[in-house]
Amino acid sequence: MKQRDTSGKPRFSNLQYCSRCCMPETQEGIKYDEMGICQACQSSEQKIHINWVERESSLRAIFDEAKAKAGNGYDCIVPISGGKDSTFQLHVLVNVYKMKPLAVTFNHNWFSETGWYNLQNALEVFKLDHMMFTPNRDLVNRIARRSLDGIGDVCWHCHAGCGAYPLQVATKFKIPLLVYGESIAEASGRASYYKPVRKFDRDYFTKVSAKLKPSEMVCEYLSGRDLYPFEVPSVEDIESVGVYGIHLGDYIFWDDERQTEFIRDTYGWKETEIEGAYKQYKSAECVMPGMHDFTCYLKRGYGRSTYQACVDVRNGLLTREEGFALANEHDAARPDALDYYLEITGLSEKEFYQTMEKLRQQKLKGIDVPVLQRTKPVKEKLVPHVQQIIRKYRQQPGKAK
Repeated sequence: MKQRDTSGKPRFSNLQYCSRCCMPETQEGIKYDEMGICQACQSSEQKIHINWVERESSLRAIFDEAKAKAGNGYDCIVPISGGKDSTFQLHVLVNVYKMKPLAVTFNHNWFSETGWYNLQNALEVFKLDHMMFTPNRDLVNRIARRSLDGIGDVCWHCHAGCGAYPLQVATKFKIPLLVYGESIAEASGRASYYKPVRKFDRDYFTKVSAKLKPSEMVCEYLSGRDLYPFEVPSVEDIESVGVYGIHLGDYIFWDDERQTEFIRDTYGWKETEIEGAYKQYKSAECVMPGMHDFTCYLKRGYGRSTYQACVDVRNGLLTREEGFALANEHDAARPDALDYYLEITGLSEKEFYQTMEKLRQQKLKGIDVPVLQRTKPVKEKLVPHVQQIIRKYRQQPGKAK
């Protein structure tokens, strides 16, 4: 294991980094302008100059139309995990715009105790009808193994399921509007606030996250029948209902920090330790985000802390040098979740690293990509029975009742 580098300089001297934030050229879909500023930073500047009153007026019109057309009791579908974004989405929809959403959850079956509590708490607080699909644990384990060599990430089932299941519910129950959270203008830089994503086609989540269709995941230990739950509806089914999606962050000013504080103080939402990150709120619902981000680091040379640092640098909360120092400290840390991943897949640690080395970005091949030892073990565990979690949290002083 290597020593930590907190020098405040980019980790890899051979990579181009955004001249404003800390994001390297290995981020998928990254674009720089003539000054070397990435599109996400450009979007952050656009955000300051947008007339958000006009944008909000457009959002209100969308919701008014959805209410007018609602024929089965639900105005829209909100895909939720119990995370910070989906909890804030519910606040906006239910308490601000008086919408009646159907909450829909693809359960990755890796729920953390804190995340399960947050999900159940949100369902109770906002008085929601809720549908959930949970793939069996053995299937999740097999997909997690195939996912590594397939897309260089352990989370294909989550990427694919979070895309497919809400679409399945939308077409089955004829609810056309799906409402998501933060804009991808800053989340990934694949769009901008001036040119947001206007159309969610059936393959949107396959293209941006899952990468492979279920048929492409079939192997000696995964059949087409196993992967049937991850199939998106047909083009005809989607078009017959008129399914479309929006990001709230394209219509209202989105601020992770303030929104997290708000749902924490108002609704009792809980943070928890997140491996590979210096903040405690993104992906709090899962025990495996450390693996998702660690594989990104091994492939692309950056992880969750780089992403968080970029946001903080854009918002003026950190200098660029402070951002690099935090990223260098946390991104390369070997997550405890790797032990669990190796256990459920039967892979050895050597096989894991060999696979990731094959999938490494070309500019990082032959370069030392250091791995650091974590300084303390993670406490978050897979969720046991729901009632045990609810009781445990509500019996503790200061917890939401």
